[in-house]
Amino acid sequence: MSKQACKQTANERTVHCLAFEPTHLTDALALSRQAQWPHRLDDWALTLALSQGLVAVDPEASQLVGTVLMTPYGDDAATINMVIVDEGWRGQGLGRRLMDEAMALAGDRPLRLVATREGLPLYEKLGFREVGTVLQHQGEAGPVTFIGAGEVAPADAGDRAAIAALDRQAFGADRGRLLDRFAEIGAFTLLRRNGIPVGFAALRDFGRGQVIGPVVAPDLDGAKALIGPIIAAHPGKFLRVDTTADTGLAPWLADCGLRHVGGGIAMRRPAPRPTPQSAAPVLTYALASQALG
Repeated sequence: MSKQACKQTANERTVHCLAFEPTHLTDALALSRQAQWPHRLDDWALTLALSQGLVAVDPEASQLVGTVLMTPYGDDAATINMVIVDEGWRGQGLGRRLMDEAMALAGDRPLRLVATREGLPLYEKLGFREVGTVLQHQGEAGPVTFIGAGEVAPADAGDRAAIAALDRQAFGADRGRLLDRFAEIGAFTLLRRNGIPVGFAALRDFGRGQVIGPVVAPDLDGAKALIGPIIAAHPGKFLRVDTTADTGLAPWLADCGLRHVGGGIAMRRPAPRPTPQSAAPVLTYALASQALG
């Protein structure tokens, strides 16, 4: 992508938009730390490897002042994520321009993102609609109050196709590349009932500790059956789970020592047609991350 004027303000301040390359990761990490995000350099690198994106650079200061990534899942969906604007450039329209560029990269794909309350007005102007509430739970793992029913065991390479199929049913798009990367850096657990795979959970390093997600299951008890043994196997360790309010998982996570510390607003463009949860064979009980859906 060639360099182009990305933003110009009334006082003639200009930034340049460049394709997001691995060489920008260190500066992007500094920007996310300014925003008090927990991401490590490895977390940024993983998301970039799955995505396309842009950085905004202030040519006068030779400083990276904005980032955005678009993570495509085939032609069926994409997430817009890692939208950060340097605190000295906020309120000047740079976030809007970065969003415009990311949406152009996405083409005709339906879009998803997790918004803050502060970002909500911008995303609504861009056609996104609120579809749910994301609840971030984290902390040191405590006693597990319920483990659930079903046969839970570590997954192996032979289970990869079943995991991908379950995720596609729950998410609505093919996330095979993401799941392959998670298998390289983390581990999967599979839930079977009557010998048939009906759910899975992933565990990987992220931020201050480890994150559990995605978690896909046929029901709430199945989700607890997958998550419970992971919490029990990591006493005193820092764990994070990003769930949604409609799953009903949040109170149980809090009972297990993972307190509610924030979250965001799940948004889509265009808004999906309402589908009764009972109609879905499996549901997503925990996100891969707020960035990746």
